Amino acid sequence: MYAASGDATFGGEMVQDRNVTARGDAPTGVKAVLGPTNTGKTHLAIERMCAHSSGAIGFPLRLLAREVYDRVCAIKGEQNVALITGEERIEPRNARYLLCTAEAMPVLDRSLAFVAIDEAQLGADRERGHVFTDRLLYARGREETMILGSSTLEPMVRALVPHAEIVTRPRFSTLSHAGAKKLSRIPPRSAIVAFSTEQVYAIAEMLRRFRGGAAVVMGALSPQTRNAQVALYQSGEVDYLVATDAIGMGLNLDVEHVAFAGLSKFDGVRHRRLTTSEMAQIAGRAGRHQKDGTFGTLTGSGTHDSEFDPEEIFAIEEHRFPPLTKLFWREAEPRYDSIATLIGDLESPPDLPELVPAPEAIDLAVLKRLSDDPQVTDSVHGSAMVERFWEVCRLPDFRQQGAETHSRFVARLWQDLRRGELGADYVANAIAQLDRTGGDIDTLQGRIAAIRSWAYIAQRPDWVLARDEMAARARAVEARLSDALHGKLTERFINRRTAVLMKKLGPDTGLLSVRMEDEEVLVEGEHIGSLRGFAFHVDPGARLSDRKLLLAAAERHLTSLLQKRADELTEAIHAGSAGITLDRGKLMWDGESLGTLAPGRSLLSPVLVPDRTLDSVPGPSRKALVAALEAWLDAALQPLAPLLKLDEASRSEEAGPDLRALLITLVEAGGMTSREDSGVDKLDKQRRTMLSRLGVRVGALDVFLPAMLRPGPIVLWRELAQVFGKSPRDGAPEDAMPPALPAKRRQRTPGYRSLGKQLVRLDMAEKLLREAHEARGGGKPAGSGRSFALDPAKAVSMGLTTESYARLLRLAGFQPIMPRQLAEGAHGPPAPVRWRWRPPRRHVEETRPQPVRKDNAFSILADMVRN
Repeated sequence: MYAASGDATFGGEMVQDRNVTARGDAPTGVKAVLGPTNTGKTHLAIERMCAHSSGAIGFPLRLLAREVYDRVCAIKGEQNVALITGEERIEPRNARYLLCTAEAMPVLDRSLAFVAIDEAQLGADRERGHVFTDRLLYARGREETMILGSSTLEPMVRALVPHAEIVTRPRFSTLSHAGAKKLSRIPPRSAIVAFSTEQVYAIAEMLRRFRGGAAVVMGALSPQTRNAQVALYQSGEVDYLVATDAIGMGLNLDVEHVAFAGLSKFDGVRHRRLTTSEMAQIAGRAGRHQKDGTFGTLTGSGTHDSEFDPEEIFAIEEHRFPPLTKLFWREAEPRYDSIATLIGDLESPPDLPELVPAPEAIDLAVLKRLSDDPQVTDSVHGSAMVERFWEVCRLPDFRQQGAETHSRFVARLWQDLRRGELGADYVANAIAQLDRTGGDIDTLQGRIAAIRSWAYIAQRPDWVLARDEMAARARAVEARLSDALHGKLTERFINRRTAVLMKKLGPDTGLLSVRMEDEEVLVEGEHIGSLRGFAFHVDPGARLSDRKLLLAAAERHLTSLLQKRADELTEAIHAGSAGITLDRGKLMWDGESLGTLAPGRSLLSPVLVPDRTLDSVPGPSRKALVAALEAWLDAALQPLAPLLKLDEASRSEEAGPDLRALLITLVEAGGMTSREDSGVDKLDKQRRTMLSRLGVRVGALDVFLPAMLRPGPIVLWRELAQVFGKSPRDGAPEDAMPPALPAKRRQRTPGYRSLGKQLVRLDMAEKLLREAHEARGGGKPAGSGRSFALDPAKAVSMGLTTESYARLLRLAGFQPIMPRQLAEGAHGPPAPVRWRWRPPRRHVEETRPQPVRKDNAFSILADMVRN
């Protein structure tokens, strides 16, 4: 059976039987406009439709229908244009121009003056071919009809629509073969076509690393997401597009080169090589209008069929393809007497030799599976119910999960629809469950596929209560999910920073805009890293694969910034406001090293070795900066001038060996050493005078430079000692040097003498001992055996404890004399402690203080201080 007989009514008007237009007396004004891609066929159809009072065009993709809808709205106004697809319907009351998908276009509506069907050669498609064949045969305009398609369709048009005028249009531009190229050699403004999601992702990821990224277009994406990705490419934000063969159908792109990652695909039945017409359909995306395009293959893609045959190249370049000899057909108006009758009609063969039965599509597969389920078929009675059941089975499989899974979803849907319309609460809840924008790319794609199913359901006029509201909700959720998916794809496969740099890393690098904001480096407004000191640090958020590119960009474009920075620092050093510090033998500025101190001719004469980061500064500016840093170092070492005097004097012949040894010891020890180890007692009067003129004080216990007993000089000396590999004393004070400090275990503090649990500054110790010697003499010469009293008030004011003070005195040769105890029964204050001095024995090692007995002089002295 070929078609149902009888007349039908649509919109209140009588319409012709479907058989009238097949080989019969067809209406006049049918024109077939055929030719390869980039011939302006679709543009011509839009112009012709807008020249009529009304019209409709059927497209193969919702995406293309939406694109043309926007164009026609700009010409005719939104109130006059409708968009009709399975998932979206925008139908103003007075709409006269309809932009539809092929499945949704009105076939028997003769009230429209113009009708066109685009990509009519898809009548040979296994899944949807029967739809396009039906539109080719029966979609007619009252005044004009256009059939748009490839030149391979010409024999079918002549056989099925013999009265049609056939017009062949040449391609506007030339398409030529460019051979195989590595991905790194693919030129900008190229599309790379792959035939699996995994391969699309892999290629896009490689382009993200080396070229800043690529837009991604796949059939599994929602139209809104595809539009957003295409917009990224069209705007020039990225120069590469990675896609499946979805781009071969109707997408208008500014592509100059198409590279095939493979030449075979799985068509739903088997894995096969592309036909030459399919290759040409995809390759034809290269070159638009008058601009020529090229096509080729991608080497290293891991496929075994990545080279074109010479015959294929010739066919694509010359647009010569085997003509279509058959179109798929399926009964468009089956009978609904029963499910068995419906299936029989859908599987019936056509009457015309140019038509062949369509392979089992997903809707028929679902129908046949559910017909074997008694729980489903028991509820299908009467022609109206059979027709409704068939409409439910025709729900598109947006999830692409196969007939088995899709049939279960359809069965659940039928259980609700067989009783009437779906409740608004039920549909709203199903839509709300999908309104979640979290998750990865695959998760979002799954939700978009699910919401497209509900958008299709909500568009049906008799399936959902509050249809308009539910359809609007579904579209809103799809829009949000599409935006989220677009964001995920952009985040994963596009590095805007790298894209900008790759466009600029060429002969025009001098024109690149490089600037700094709070030490952050921006290239063309994109953050690439930060400049600390003269070291460029790549953005820590950049992936490891991007670091090499960002460093290359920095090397090319930071020279001017570094020169300016060096000149400003040089001026600041001369002005004394540079903020440079010396830390562990390094000159630090802005948290980065400018140079390192290396050993020179002596500990006090280090050599400045500029840091390698200064190598990027242009020569004259670098030379001036290094000279300024050396001047800063000389000024910074001025607190060590007293030590420098000792260092120079140690080289004098007049010093003699004993004084020279002492001076060298003082220099290496930071200007202080113990008297008993210094050898100062061996010096004659002349050498002692020289020592005094150098500012060295010879004390009772220590020989030291008073000028070095300050935090600044001590810290500087420690820095230099570390440079020379010396072992300076630990715990140098940072801000101040009080007279006394608590002693820390296993730690020596320069400038202080240990008194057990406390430390006393060397000059303060000498002051206390000098006071003790003055008390010993009482202003008169006194022998060593004479006793005397000491006032501990000054020691206490310094913060020393009685035990520490007594220990200091003992180290200097002072010995306490125990007072006589009061007689039994006598009352009164204890007798004061008396002291006597004897020259201390040299080379006596310090020992821990002995436990203090209750009845000894230390105890009595402590009691006196407390009282």
